Amino acid sequence: MTPDEMKVLYDYNAWANRRQLEAVSKVTTEEFLKPMGSSFGSLRDTIAHIYGAEWVWLERFQGRSPASLPDVNEFQDATSLKTKWAELEARLLGFVGGLTQDDLNRVMEYKAPKFGVYRNPLWQSMQHVVNHGTYHRGQVTTLLRQLGAQPILTDLMHFYLERATAAGA
Repeated sequence: MTPDEMKVLYDYNAWANRRQLEAVSKVTTEEFLKPMGSSFGSLRDTIAHIYGAEWVWLERFQGRSPASLPDVNEFQDATSLKTKWAELEARLLGFVGGLTQDDLNRVMEYKAPKFGVYRNPLWQSMQHVVNHGTYHRGQVTTLLRQLGAQPILTDLMHFYLERATAAGA
């Protein structure tokens, strides 16, 4: 995977996250926090898990191994999560924008609290982050539907189409 390909992948991830947050911001605070029996309990807990994972992975990409994810309880509404995520997105896209092929190929080592120490090329971990987010955005879509809210498409092909349309293709 090249630095340019990784940049496109992370541009997509940021686009999909922003769209998902827009859909989530339309539910009430009660719906945002409502226990729903899903993998992470609530809509808030599920979407905050995506945020937390991106934060943990950026820390790992930069040589640190946090002991835990951020506490989801700091997000009592979608607006607080959107604000915090915008800061993370800027940091993450800045990191991705500065990558070289040597950076992507370097073997990184990190400790996962429940699973031990891992060693793998940076590009593999970076692909994992986007795949992980896609998986959990699907769960958020289901939760939105269960709440009677309107989800927003976040498929990669819609991202490509939107980019092509904006470029006049």
